[in-house]
This record gives sequence, structure tokens and C-alpha cells, in this order.
Amino acid sequence: MDSTKRVFLRNATAIALAAKTGLAAAQAGKPFKIGFLLPMTGPFASTGKQVENGVKLYMSQFGDTVAGRKVELIFKDDTGLPDVTKRLAQDLVVTDKVDVLAGFGLTPLALSTAPIATQSKTPMVIMAAATSIITEASPYIVRTSMTLPQVTLGVAEWAPKNGIKKVVTLVTDYGPGLDAEKTFKDRFTFNGGQVVESLRVPLRNPDYAPFLQKVRDLKPDALFVFVPAGAGSALLKQFAERGLDKAGIKLIGEGSVADDEILNDMGDVALGLVTSHPYSVAHKSAMNQKFVEAFMKTSKGVRPNFFGVAAYDGMRVIYEAVKATKGQGDGTALVGAMKGQIFESPRGPIYIDAQTRDIVQNVYIRRVERVNGQLYNVEFDMLKDVKDPGKSGK
Repeated sequence: MDSTKRVFLRNATAIALAAKTGLAAAQAGKPFKIGFLLPMTGPFASTGKQVENGVKLYMSQFGDTVAGRKVELIFKDDTGLPDVTKRLAQDLVVTDKVDVLAGFGLTPLALSTAPIATQSKTPMVIMAAATSIITEASPYIVRTSMTLPQVTLGVAEWAPKNGIKKVVTLVTDYGPGLDAEKTFKDRFTFNGGQVVESLRVPLRNPDYAPFLQKVRDLKPDALFVFVPAGAGSALLKQFAERGLDKAGIKLIGEGSVADDEILNDMGDVALGLVTSHPYSVAHKSAMNQKFVEAFMKTSKGVRPNFFGVAAYDGMRVIYEAVKATKGQGDGTALVGAMKGQIFESPRGPIYIDAQTRDIVQNVYIRRVERVNGQLYNVEFDMLKDVKDPGKSGK
């Protein structure tokens, strides 16, 4: 090799190293922005507040800098409306130039944003929305919450083994409710049970009374329910007012009906309610005990529910991805670093499936009990390492 070529190669290498060093330096001085799209007002505001508290708790414990990048949070109130979510997501990507989109309190909100994530190659971390298909809407979506089929399996397995043979299902009429209805019906009937009627209630401004009257007339062994977190109080109140409990109809469901945040306010009608869910504030682990104590300080006495935990874990997934890419990862690299993460959560061991980008976690069977004068979802059985059944064969 002649001296001219050697000089050229030496200069080219120096330029490449300088460019790489310059990029790293530029990234190090640039904040890492996470844009949160959440219902902070309206009927689903409690979900937004739980996510916000979980996110801020994680940052208070693990710092506001990761891999040399200052973390900047941008919270946007989408009011629970998909058109608003889509517009705000576009603003966050184009104007604010966020590195990650996160939150998403309801399925329609997540689905409205998926095309934006795909086009801009921006990771979307789902901390609440629970319809199975969400992660299939974009290769940039990663979920740290749950899917309704995943968590409904637990109570569908438990019920027929415990004297419940005839059930009416009552679900909120949107994606997660339909997922819960189908999963419960399929697994319950497979195990020898009978679903005698399937009832669907509107998502907005629901009135459960006429549906519950129909349930009482049908006289099933139990009523299986799915309603969004926060709606359980109204349902249980009308369940008691219609006398279903006194008629001997058991109440079972997916765990959102027994939302930890509001469970104490539901009163004695909630006692004995059996649900399946990935988290209970009463989950017995040292990590969860510390988490609950810290969360309640952050939230000024409000209990964490599942969304607070999913947000806390979502921040962990984001931070670890930034570390793995040394603070320089683009959207594709960040998603790649989120896949396959395995760690201990306040809810128990979880991991992000590398193929589906969906969460795998334990599902607990819980019963509402009074402990030291307060109502808790007390776990008494468990399904271990449950994948979303809609994807488990893919």
C-alpha cells in the first residue's frame, strides 16, 4: 500500500471517529424526551393520574438522567378521545421531537396513534390499554400493562372448578370487553361450564340497572363482569340495589372491577368478589411493600392500582433500553433493546416477549377480604408466566 493510500485511510478513519464522537456528544447534550398521552380529565382521569404517579415515582428513585441524557417528560391530556390523541401524538413527534411515546389509557387511543409511531419510527410503550391486537398495529409498540385474554384466563379456569356451572357475562362494549367476553366464554365452556347470556354495556355513561335486572331474571350461578378501572363502584352498587347478592348470584370478573384505588369505598358488597389480575396492592413481596409505601407518599395517600405499576415498569423498560443503546439509540434500536427484558416488578416476575413485544406475567386469583379494617384483593392462587393466548401460538 503506497503512502498516499495510507494517508487517505488514516484521514477517513479519523473523520469517521470524529463524526461518531460528535454524534455521541450531541446526543449527550440533548434531552431524552418521553411524551405521555393520557386521559387526565373526564371519566378515565384516574388512569392518567395513576400512570403519572408511577412514572414520577420511578424517576424520583432512579434519577432524571440516563446514559448521559437528561430525561424530559411531556404530559398531554387526550381527554380519552382518539381524534385528540392522534393530533397530540403528531405534535409530540413533529414539534417536540420526542424519543418515545407512552401511556395510552384506552385501546382506541393506542390504535389511533399506531400509524404515527410506524411512520416516524417512534417507540410506543403501552402502560394501560389492554386489547390483544394493539401490539400488532405497529412494530414500534411494546406493552408493559396486560391483555384482557391473558388475565381473564385465571377466573375462567377457577370458576368451573368451584361449583360455578352457569354464568351470564356482562362487559363494557369495546375492545377489551369483547376480548374478556370471548376468552371467558371459550375457556369456561371448554371446562364444562355454560354461558347462558352475553350482555354488553356502552363505554360512556353506562347504566347497569336494566342489564342487572335481566341477570337476576336468568338466575345464573354467577355473573362474570369486565368494566374499565374506576367503573366498579357503580356496578357493585347497582348489583346490591337489584338484590343479586341476596338472590345467591356470585360476582366474578376480570380484576379491573375490583380496582385497588377505589376498592375501600365499595363497601361490604365487594366482599367475596373473586377476580383474576396481574397485580394486587396486597401482593406479598418485599419489592411491592416498598413500592406501595413510596407510591402512597407520591400520590398523597392514594393506593397504587395496576396502571401505576405498569407505568413504573414501563419507565424501567425505557431506561434500560436507553442504557443498552448508550444513549444514542434511534427508535428501531430502542425497541430492539426493549425486547426480551426480564426483571422483577412489584407485581412479580415479568418479561417482554421478544417476538410479540407483549408482556408475559403471572396472573393471580384474588378474593376481596377485609384485612385490618380495609378491603384488599387477597391472592390465593396463581397461573405462572402467562402469555397472551391470542399470540402464544404465533
